[in-house]
Amino acid sequence: MGVLDKFAEFIDWYPKHMSKEERHLVYKIDWLVLSFSCIAFFTKNLDVSALSNAYYAGMGDELNLDDNKFQYANSMYYVGYAIFQIPSNIVLTRLPAEYYLPAFEVMWGLFTLGTAFVKSYEQLLVMRFFVGFTATACWVGNAHIVNSWYTRQELGKRNAIYGCVYPLGAMFAGYLQAAAYNNLNGVHGMAGWRWLFIICSIITIPCALIGVFFCPNVPDRTRSRYLTEREKQLCVDRLLKDGFAKTKGIGKSLFKRIFGNWRIYVFFIVGNLYWMTPYPSGLPYGLWLKSKPQYSVSMVNNLSTITYAATIVSTMVCGFYSDWRQNRWETMMYGGILILVCNVLLLVWNVPDGAKFFAFVGLGVANGPTNLIVP
Repeated sequence: MGVLDKFAEFIDWYPKHMSKEERHLVYKIDWLVLSFSCIAFFTKNLDVSALSNAYYAGMGDELNLDDNKFQYANSMYYVGYAIFQIPSNIVLTRLPAEYYLPAFEVMWGLFTLGTAFVKSYEQLLVMRFFVGFTATACWVGNAHIVNSWYTRQELGKRNAIYGCVYPLGAMFAGYLQAAAYNNLNGVHGMAGWRWLFIICSIITIPCALIGVFFCPNVPDRTRSRYLTEREKQLCVDRLLKDGFAKTKGIGKSLFKRIFGNWRIYVFFIVGNLYWMTPYPSGLPYGLWLKSKPQYSVSMVNNLSTITYAATIVSTMVCGFYSDWRQNRWETMMYGGILILVCNVLLLVWNVPDGAKFFAFVGLGVANGPTNLIVP
């Protein structure tokens, strides 16, 4: 057994009982599923985070945006995102994922590019709506694919890696904006914040081609050239052995299966509350930093990345811990308590700045277990 194999076994990446053949298969699945999904999710969050970074770097002044207008522009992304989520995943069960998902990645890259040339608040609203609408296929589609390939003991770690891509994209966008503001501001008569959207689109559109070659779809519909017929069957068999049922597809019984199950209501209510309550670690934190005159644009971008770094560490620890413990509730309980403490501090507000920093960053830490809600 090589050093890498021993390390993988030590961190429980491959359970000790797993055969050599299955380990080789999971290794291939990791490369196929995680590579495309993470790259697509990274470019999506790069484009989404660009709006906040652009606002701090002068977009607000140039387009005459106050904080309320900026919030509305930010919300328009989620309007488009919410409308298309369920239809998108229904379409995904009918069309080949290796073409469907990259096509939408190209489209949101083009709308991101269009954002670089907006001249008014109204144009910004339209662009953000369509960025959200076309980016919808990415998270829900790739989350569906990632969670379709792995057994219960493997899901926490893989979702942790997939979940870490969000803060990584946000962090990278901050560094890109700082570089664009310092080096491209005024080049060809365009402000640095406009260059950020151009750079993001240049990164996004070519990355879509990766999906055409690597996206494996889901096990019972995969046409991947990198898996043998025996491996494709083994992918299905090992999930059935782990207790997952074969998909029944979309039919007359679909709504009864979904809305007649009490778990969907618990998942929807608790899941959304859990996802929403760490929200101040993102946009509100950045707006608070921006209100401090002692912080320059570059300092705001750099300080904003602290919460994302905290999220990455927490996400990885929670993912590996939950697989090791074979449960999700312990890490989610820890996150819930931290969310409560930090939001109470922000509710009181009349506390020292150090306590506010702790609350904002603590909510970034509390984001760690949120990636375990789906698995």
